[in-house]
Amino acid sequence: MTITEAVEVGDELPPLSIGPISRTTLALFAGASGDHNPMHIDIDVAKSAGLDDVFAHGMLSMAYLGRLLTDWVDPQAIRSYRVRFAAITPVHAKPTVTGKVTSIDRVDGECRATLELAVTLADGTVTLTGDAVVAV
Repeated sequence: MTITEAVEVGDELPPLSIGPISRTTLALFAGASGDHNPMHIDIDVAKSAGLDDVFAHGMLSMAYLGRLLTDWVDPQAIRSYRVRFAAITPVHAKPTVTGKVTSIDRVDGECRATLELAVTLADGTVTLTGDAVVAV
């Protein structure tokens, strides 16, 4: 998508609603990422750690945030991207990924927007927060 000069502080990116995180999603992500931590794919290991079930990889949520960004701008427009893991995403959760423009600046002759990012579950739990700077 091409961003125009119409980007303003307070603009919200179109939210990205993710379907329920399934065990299949977790297994496929483990294979794709190389992260085979059994806490994400083996219910017996999760239960032995005192959890009710497995939970999603934090990097899966980060990938969803990346998808939100690249749905809005070309990947080469991303100047920085960072996150903070705040809570686990349980299996079967339905995350919603959001972003909001918090500032617009000119850096090295380029117009850049700073975005506040979040992944939120249906019950209101915020599992990931972050920010990004993109050329607009």
